[in-house]
Amino acid sequence: MNEIPPQNLSPSWPSGLDTRTPLPRVADEREMLTAFLDWHRATFELKCAELGVAQLAEKSVAPSGLSLHGIVRHLAGVERWWFGRQFAGQDLPQLYYADDDPDQDFEFTGADAAHDFAVWRAECERSRAIVAAVPSLDALAVAPMGGEPISLRRILVGMVAEYARHNGHADLLRERLDGTTGY
Repeated sequence: MNEIPPQNLSPSWPSGLDTRTPLPRVADEREMLTAFLDWHRATFELKCAELGVAQLAEKSVAPSGLSLHGIVRHLAGVERWWFGRQFAGQDLPQLYYADDDPDQDFEFTGADAAHDFAVWRAECERSRAIVAAVPSLDALAVAPMGGEPISLRRILVGMVAEYARHNGHADLLRERLDGTTGY
């Protein structure tokens, strides 16, 4: 029986653009979790590569307010919240959030995409430094919201899930913008 080769109906990522570090096949728990989190961070950045400001800000499909620019703002806030505020207990102001205006990450006007990507990258670096400074994934913090203890391990697993979910959104947004698909 003759097989019909699959057709790629959409453009895929140029080979030189994907500079993600391959995921380890064997590693200890810390290395595996941080590698997956960094891979997902790099995947999100790849999904946004070579897009203009207007494309990054373009909303998906009504009534959704999702955009790649909004997601990067959201992820910067999530990095700060979980690693800086919740785990490390740092007294940092919230990013793109206020009790009276909780949707600033996705509802923005005139925000500077380059600045917001720089903020996100800085928050990722802060998060990496916090994780690297903790001797064990069993280390606990008392989360200010609810006062329940939370382990660094739980935060890392939750962050991998957060990025995986938003990378799925980014897949759809990017394909809608210019037909590009891929990891």
